[in-house]
Amino acid sequence: MVSKKYQWGEGVALLPHTQKKHAILRDYFLQYLLTRCHYPTRSFKLVIVDAFSGSGMYEGNNYGSSLIFLDVLHQAIVGENTRRHAENLPELHIECLLCFNDIETETINMLKANVETFCSTLTDVSQLTVRPEFSSYAFDAWYPLLKQRIQQTGCNNVFFNLDQCGYKHVGTDVIRDILSSWKSAEVLLTFMIESLINYLSPKKENVHLEPSLRAQVTDLSTAFNQGNLSRVTWLGQAEQMVFNYLGQVAQFVSPFTINNPNGWRYWLMHFATSYRARQVFNNVLHQDNATQAHYGRAGLNMLSYTPGDDAQLYLFNEDSREQAKASLYDDIPNVVSRSGDTLEMDEFYKLVYNGTPAHSDDIHQMMIDNPDVEILTREDGGRRRKANTIRSTDVIKLKKQRSFFIFFDKKRSD
Repeated sequence: MVSKKYQWGEGVALLPHTQKKHAILRDYFLQYLLTRCHYPTRSFKLVIVDAFSGSGMYEGNNYGSSLIFLDVLHQAIVGENTRRHAENLPELHIECLLCFNDIETETINMLKANVETFCSTLTDVSQLTVRPEFSSYAFDAWYPLLKQRIQQTGCNNVFFNLDQCGYKHVGTDVIRDILSSWKSAEVLLTFMIESLINYLSPKKENVHLEPSLRAQVTDLSTAFNQGNLSRVTWLGQAEQMVFNYLGQVAQFVSPFTINNPNGWRYWLMHFATSYRARQVFNNVLHQDNATQAHYGRAGLNMLSYTPGDDAQLYLFNEDSREQAKASLYDDIPNVVSRSGDTLEMDEFYKLVYNGTPAHSDDIHQMMIDNPDVEILTREDGGRRRKANTIRSTDVIKLKKQRSFFIFFDKKRSD
């Protein structure tokens, strides 16, 4: 597939899938900052990498990703310090290096002008320091230089936005390297599903796949050529293929597509080494529902299903949350049972968050509602009675006296 070359100087239309992608980026990056900068943090240093940045501006004065990062940084520092001043708390300072890159020199010059214009409005915010740097390279040539530049800063909080055209610029080796090179790194990866299918095609001798994954790619290639992208079963197959290929890159991977019932072509994936990051990402998707789509189970084993069994379309809306609660009711005690009847909540999160689309509030509520489990505080063993009081330091435990419930691990029984 030939990558589309945007004519930024003529103004690029903001298409629906890009609009949804930007909504997720904006909402998640805001929550990322608020989570990482929660009091008593007084200063926070981070590096943002926008590797395929474009000019930063779409038709109608709509911000692109680079200006969204700047806008959210400003929103976060103003909102957090307003709250802190009201509560008589020390103010927060954020220092951010922004590394922008686009292979087209003309485009990066447009971005530089747009960033300078935007930053000129931030002069009254002394608590926010931004240092934008601009490059114009092919990604594979730029990444080694970028890595050296970031390492010079000594900063371990690194946020990568890899919004590529097609699927050919960013390989799994690069994502692994990002997540292993910095203690607190996260990656948002965007690609077109047909480009990934073509990349993994059996004709590609340099791509080595397990036989089962190779068969999935072949089936999906056939379905794609037949125009079946709008079928939910195709979405489920594609999601499984994506997860099988990219799911081993990081400890926590969100493999969901941008929602488009007319054809699920665009994928936006989140990679992190922390369950907390995946937890926040899931919650953000429910906050702005119908931006992404999942086909499978709604509980703690999202890809453990057979077509026509308990697989459903999950759109991160209220109906989907009810699906999730129904599945979580059984899934939660099953996880605890397989782990010896007792689990620290921190360990529970690590076990389940790479396999669930569910909102954290729904997981916690079904722990409280389930008659077969209880949540105990570590300090005195007291029982939690409200979902919003559950903490990662608590313990989840199967009750000694249980309801008439058969613990059934469907995945193991297949």
